[in-house]
Amino acid sequence: MTQWSQRASEIESFKVMDLLKRAKALDAQGCDVVHMEAGEPDFATAAPIREAAHRAIDKGLTQYTPAAGIPELRVAIADFYQQRYGLNIAPERVIVTSGASGALLMVFGLLANGGSRFMMADPGYPCNRQFLRFVDAQAQLVPVDHQQAYQLTADLIRTHWASDTAGALVASPANPTGSVLHREQLAEVSAAVKEQGGQLIVDELYHGLTYGFDAPSVLEVDDTAFVINSFSKYFGMTGWRLGWVVAPESAVESIEKIAQNLYISPPTISQYAALAAFEPETLAILESRRREFEARRDLLVDGLREQGFGVPLTPEGAFYVYADASHLTDDTFSYCWELLEKQHIAVTPGLDFGRFNANRYIRFSYTTGINRIELALERLSKMR
Repeated sequence: MTQWSQRASEIESFKVMDLLKRAKALDAQGCDVVHMEAGEPDFATAAPIREAAHRAIDKGLTQYTPAAGIPELRVAIADFYQQRYGLNIAPERVIVTSGASGALLMVFGLLANGGSRFMMADPGYPCNRQFLRFVDAQAQLVPVDHQQAYQLTADLIRTHWASDTAGALVASPANPTGSVLHREQLAEVSAAVKEQGGQLIVDELYHGLTYGFDAPSVLEVDDTAFVINSFSKYFGMTGWRLGWVVAPESAVESIEKIAQNLYISPPTISQYAALAAFEPETLAILESRRREFEARRDLLVDGLREQGFGVPLTPEGAFYVYADASHLTDDTFSYCWELLEKQHIAVTPGLDFGRFNANRYIRFSYTTGINRIELALERLSKMR
């Protein structure tokens, strides 16, 4: 029998993928499943972006691009930082990547030596832990809850920093909690990491999807931090697999070299399509969708609280509610299966996002319409 690598055997699967497989089977049987497990917007990619892709294909723009992305897109992203954050970012510091996953894998490959650890919050996006395995490093998970707004704080960083800690990764807004690090908090986290001689990475994938305010970029307070972003969430281009890194100038050459070896270049058609993402017409569409997500959030949060779920902090961003279901169960993994089979609601168990109190939590995604959220809340009431 073939023996696969230890690295491969240690990588954990998404618990929700098995639930999703069953949910799709129920769909095929004609069951009316409410899908609240997805980590992607339910809206189709905006028309101006799709039309730009068609134009690129018609022009025959289908060959490899530079490993760091087409110059026009790097400039457009830099201009967007000026427009949205008032930041003057040199386009040369922007590296377009094959999804945000490719971006983070490259940055970890640059910063983490074998045996080193990167500090991150528990709960957090599960793939981050697995990316580190591919560079023979490890995640250093720090338990957090609503008292820390589910985020690493400067005090936690100082308390948990160890000799093998290479840096810290934070996400703002965060998956699965929707919590945001505001400007002062970003500055404090940055200062704490620098005190320890480490490197800060900030996942800003859900920027643009905050409600009542615009999230600050860490680059407003720390120009040496690495920023990871994506066209998937706010821009609604999940399947186009396109992201970017804003890196310190000194890191650009090394990241570009890693990119050349990992995937040659980002997806070509996706890059030309993404040029239209920053057009005023497109941004108007995206802002209207942002308002729709806010309305969905308010409905879901209020409904869950009325049914006894613990939601101590209203999510400020992303499109998730990380709800404490301990009034119903001490095993949310099993409960999620029961919810799917009995009430045809697909959600994500807390075990996908870490270990700290994971069996108490469920992530509800509001990437489905208002009427579907209302139906889910009605069905949930039958499980009490």
